[in-house]
Amino acid sequence: MNYWTLIVAIASQLVFSVSDVMARANMRHGGFTTENLLTPWFLIYFTIRIFATLGQLYVFASVDLGKTAALFGAISIILANVVGLLYLKESLTTPAYIGVTLALLAFCMLAFAK
Repeated sequence: MNYWTLIVAIASQLVFSVSDVMARANMRHGGFTTENLLTPWFLIYFTIRIFATLGQLYVFASVDLGKTAALFGAISIILANVVGLLYLKESLTTPAYIGVTLALLAFCMLAFAK
């Protein structure tokens, strides 16, 4: 795996995370209703996710499936915890952070094993 592929993987997961935060905020206010899904925020959300999906497809075409899944898993866990801690002001317990660390180590072993 080259650095460009890693950058695209991180960027696509970051874009997914941005859209997840956007959806969380808007779905809490409007709920899962047809009216809420026919608003401008949903069109922006959907467009953002299309670009993120294109990034993922590039990575899937460049890296073996097992390594790709592990890479996306590790990146997703990191970004979800960083966004939760810094933006949403959510923190986990110490045992939960230990679990996150162990999961990251397992994903990294899968993603970068030769």
